[in-house]
Amino acid sequence: MRRDFPVSDETVRLLTSYVRPCRFPKRYQLIRAGVYCKVAYFIEKGITRSYWLVDGEEVTTSFSSDGGIVFSMDELYYHKLSEEFVETLTDVEAYEISLADLLHLFHTNLELANWGRVIHQNEYRRLHRTHKERLTLSAKERYEEMKAQFPVVCERVNLGYIASYLGITLPTLSRIRAGK
Repeated sequence: MRRDFPVSDETVRLLTSYVRPCRFPKRYQLIRAGVYCKVAYFIEKGITRSYWLVDGEEVTTSFSSDGGIVFSMDELYYHKLSEEFVETLTDVEAYEISLADLLHLFHTNLELANWGRVIHQNEYRRLHRTHKERLTLSAKERYEEMKAQFPVVCERVNLGYIASYLGITLPTLSRIRAGK
C-alpha cells in the first residue's frame, strides 16, 4: 500500500483484514467497460493500463504499477457501470477489496478516508497536468514528462500504448526515441 499519506499501523491492520491476495496473468482484464467489477485492486507488483474504446480503437488513459490502486470510479462513487477497461500488461500480484468494504472503511475510518482523498487529489492533479501538457507541449516534451512520471512503464510497456497515452502516432514516438 502506498504511504503518500501516513496511516497508523492499526489502520493498516484493519485494511489488511479486508483484502485478499490475488494474481493475474499478463493481458488479463481486471475491469471491463459495461460490467460491474465490484472490487478494487492494490497493485503489489506489476503494471496495468487503463483505456477507453473510442470508435473501436483503444485509447490509453493511464498506467498503474507497484503501489498503485485500480478500480472503476464510476462504480465506486456513482454506482454506474465502468466506461473504462483496465488490463494487466505484466503478470500482476495484487490485493483485492470489495468496493462495498472500501466504502465502508472510508465512512468509518478517518485515516482511510483521508488516504483515499489524497489518492484522488494526486490522480486529479496528474490528469489535470496531462491535459495541460497535451495542449501546450510538443510530442517530444510530453514523452519526456511521461518518462519522468512513469519510468518503469516507459522501459517495459508496448510502445503503441505509450503513443496512445501521449496522443501521438507510433511512428512519431519511434522518431522521438531515436532522437530524430
